[in-house]
This record gives sequence, C-alpha cells and structure tokens, in this order.
Amino acid sequence: MTSVPSAISKAISQLGDPKILRVLLKTVLLTLAVFMLAGAGLWYAIAQSLAAAKLSFGPELGALLAVVLTAVGGWILFRIVALAILQFFADEIVLAVEQKHFPEHVGRARTLAWSEELRNSLRSIGRAIAVNLASLVVAIPLFFTAIGPAIVFWAANGWLLGRELQDMVWLRHRHAPSDKPPLGKMERFALGGIVTAILAIPFVNFLGPVIGAASAAHLVHSRLASLPPGANNAA
Repeated sequence: MTSVPSAISKAISQLGDPKILRVLLKTVLLTLAVFMLAGAGLWYAIAQSLAAAKLSFGPELGALLAVVLTAVGGWILFRIVALAILQFFADEIVLAVEQKHFPEHVGRARTLAWSEELRNSLRSIGRAIAVNLASLVVAIPLFFTAIGPAIVFWAANGWLLGRELQDMVWLRHRHAPSDKPPLGKMERFALGGIVTAILAIPFVNFLGPVIGAASAAHLVHSRLASLPPGANNAA
C-alpha cells in the first residue's frame, strides 16, 4: 500500500507532466482571475463609499485598502477558491496519474456531469466556510498564545482537506453512494495536513491543490488495488 509521503513524492515527481502542467496553469490563472475581479469590485465599492463621504483622497485610499484587503483575503481564502476551481479539472489529474502509474484503471472512472461537479464544488466551499468559522470560535481564545490559532486552523483544514482530496478521486470510481471510502481517517488527515502546510507557503501554495489531487489518486488507487473484490462495498 502506498504511504502518504510516498504518494506526495510521486505526485511532485509528475509535476512536469504536460497534462499536469495544463491543469496547474488553468487552476492558477482562474484563481488569480477570481481574486483580481474580487479586488476590482472591492476597490470600486470602497472608492464609491469614500467619494460619498467627500474625501479628496478617496480614490487613492480606496485603491490602497482594496489591495490590502484583497491580499489578506487571498491568503485566507486561497485554499477554498483554488480547490473549488480544481474540482472542475480533477478528472484530468486523476487520468494523468492513472495513465502513468495505474494503466489498468484507465477508463474505469465515471465522468461526472457538470451539474454534479458544481454541486461538489459548492458543497466543498460550504464545508470549508463552516469548518473555518467553527475553528474561529476555538482559535479566538487562543489568540494570545501566538501559535494556538495556527494549530487550530491547520488541524481543522487538514481534516477537511483530506476528505476533499479523497473525494476528488473516490467519487469518480465508487460504484454506489453506499460504498465505503477507501482511506482511513488518519491517512486522510496526514494527506490533508501536509497539503494544508504547503498551501500556507507563498507561491509554493499554487502547487498545493494539484499535488494534493495527484497524491490522493495514488493513495485511493493503491488502496483499492489492495482490497479483495467487493470489499469496498461494505457499509
């Protein structure tokens, strides 16, 4: 069975694959586009509010506030936005991993309809927002411990991300909604925790979602290959 560090190592080694590079480029460009549009909208809203207050330096202050708030919001929300966008291209990553490492599994995945992709993406965003808001309640009392909030958010997002990455692969290969997910809780948490740490590193974080999806493909296929026929259908 492939371990989490081994899966991540294999995923990183395949980053040069043209199929993976195409997904990486699309994910990065669309993620940046989302934040650029959000920043432009924020600047317009702030500028209009300051102009209504008749401040002579309103446009300049509005632009500065928009840049700062977009940068802060981008750092906080990058993972949520990038993963939501990646949902639409996950099958390309999974297929690239299958073609290179699991050729016997090529063609077994079902193609998700655009509507299902959208539902999965919206559910992912909803869970991420809910979990992070719940984490905030725990993190606020730990604010003066300095490292406390960081640990809370890392643990919460590691748990959440491990599930999301598994589902990117698993939903395409399960036979029925009742099928049991192939990865254990600790295995999912280890994967999610490592990828969450990658997403916290500026610039390197652009690679995080793609590395996570490719690693999940290795883990899910390795686990399914190790199970006896019909074992994954257990409740």
